Amino acid sequence: MFALLPLMLERVGILIIVAFILSRMKSFRQVLHNERGIAAKVTIMAIFGAFGVISNYTGVEIGHGMITSQNWLTDVDTAGAIANTRIMGVVIGGLLGGPMIGIGVGLIAGLHRLSLGGFTAVACAVSTIFAGVVTGFLSKRFKIKESRSTSKAVIMGILMECLQMGIILLIANPFDEALNLVKLIAFPMVAINGFGTLIFLLIIQDIFKEQERTRALETHKALYIANQTLPFFRQGLNPDSCTKAAEIILKCTGADAIAITNQEQVLAHVGAAADHHLPSGTMATELTKKVLEHGKISIAKTPKEIQCFNPHCPLEAAIVLPLKVYDKTAGTLKLYFTNFSKLDRVERELAEGLGKLFSVQLEMAELEQQSRLLKDAEIKALQAQVHPHFLFNAINTISSLIRHDADQARKLLLQLSVFFRSNLQGARQRLIPLEKELGHVEAYLSIEQARFPGRYEVEFDIDASLEGVLVPPFTLQPLVENAIRYAFSKAKAGTVQVRAFLEEEGMVLVTEDNGKGISPAMLEVLGNQTVDSTDGTGTALWNIKKRIEQIYGPHASFQIDSILDKGTRVVIKLPLTGQKWGEESVKSIYRG
Repeated sequence: MFALLPLMLERVGILIIVAFILSRMKSFRQVLHNERGIAAKVTIMAIFGAFGVISNYTGVEIGHGMITSQNWLTDVDTAGAIANTRIMGVVIGGLLGGPMIGIGVGLIAGLHRLSLGGFTAVACAVSTIFAGVVTGFLSKRFKIKESRSTSKAVIMGILMECLQMGIILLIANPFDEALNLVKLIAFPMVAINGFGTLIFLLIIQDIFKEQERTRALETHKALYIANQTLPFFRQGLNPDSCTKAAEIILKCTGADAIAITNQEQVLAHVGAAADHHLPSGTMATELTKKVLEHGKISIAKTPKEIQCFNPHCPLEAAIVLPLKVYDKTAGTLKLYFTNFSKLDRVERELAEGLGKLFSVQLEMAELEQQSRLLKDAEIKALQAQVHPHFLFNAINTISSLIRHDADQARKLLLQLSVFFRSNLQGARQRLIPLEKELGHVEAYLSIEQARFPGRYEVEFDIDASLEGVLVPPFTLQPLVENAIRYAFSKAKAGTVQVRAFLEEEGMVLVTEDNGKGISPAMLEVLGNQTVDSTDGTGTALWNIKKRIEQIYGPHASFQIDSILDKGTRVVIKLPLTGQKWGEESVKSIYRG
């Protein structure tokens, strides 16, 4: 019995070596990963059936209690039997492939064993076929492949080998010879087949683990590329953003060229064939037109399938992915290869993942654009809320001045023109230079002071270096207007101070009056919502605060402080980060 152990170990070593060589073959790995297809199932069945056949041929012949070792066993004496590792291949095939493959492998190995002869031929054939059926169905029942449980698989292999010993005792004749045979071969075959099953499964598991590692790396790479390209795809599909994104994708993938298109033209092409796949040109390939039309991934395996108009194009293979925005194909992402062998499963899966990620990024860009448009529309509506009586009051004032002070009336008309020009410019732009906002305030004050001379005084303290800083339009003028209209009683003159100065990395705008102040209850709601009051609705304050929040987010602040009978102060803090200000900035803004 123990003399048989090294011989069996030698046989199982042959199969393990074959299994290891197969595990290094790309085609074998692909078959294991795609075993649901009929072709893959037939291939797996043939491979593990071949393991059973090889086990039969390399078995150790047992006859009359004697062990005979030979290189290749083509037939067995009528009174002889074989000690081999046939069950191992059948069990592994059934565990990996399920009932269909288990039955097929069992039939191949079992019928071949029957053809070799010997007094255990029928028993071995029956036990082999039965082992294939049992392991196939038990694999499906206990989901051994999904759980990756080597212990269950080894136990299954040992049980099937024990089952074979039992069937030999039941079927093989004469019984005494069968009993002696089982005593001789049972332990070596059970032990070696269990050990071989363990090693074989560890090799198979390594294939699946390597696939998982590869997928994890692909996912990491896809997320890295998506993170790097996010700032560009969020700008939408345009030549500049697409070129920068394509350069990143080319650097991080195995492709030889990357192209990005919209629905009409090539926006970017970097890498091989850049001499005739020109950005801003018409579509260079029919393959791209097909993807744009049908919205499905397309793979070209030959230059003919790419259908490039240039006969000397070096691109031989490509995968073209649709870039979709709300289920509509907005463009394509194309990965080109100068050799079809480079377009393997890994590159295809990576490309498909990138296509989906980029589509999400484009949808985000579309959402952001729509959000900006909505915010702009809301701001425009808020900016349009100019006091309706101001124009009529100004016209009445100018009309009365015409009779006795025509020069002053002409100056007021010019100031009125400046005031409404500032309104129009502010309604068209999100930001204007502080200098222009101050001009708006001065135009308003000129008209109001002509109506109510001596009622109030406005003082300006502006840091000259800040005049070119961009600020939201209608920031100071409504604050000054509020102070003039609501802060002072008719019997008492007041003072309004407007200041602008630097503080740390920001600009501070302060509008302060010495008027009657605001009650604590009213102070809590002003700037946060409109109110119903005889002294005004608070729309101007709410308008300013809302626009500052929309433009600057948490980087700016709007604060109202007030003490009854002492006055009110509004403090606005704006960031300077990213500001392009100064005299040249002001000129450039108004040049175009």
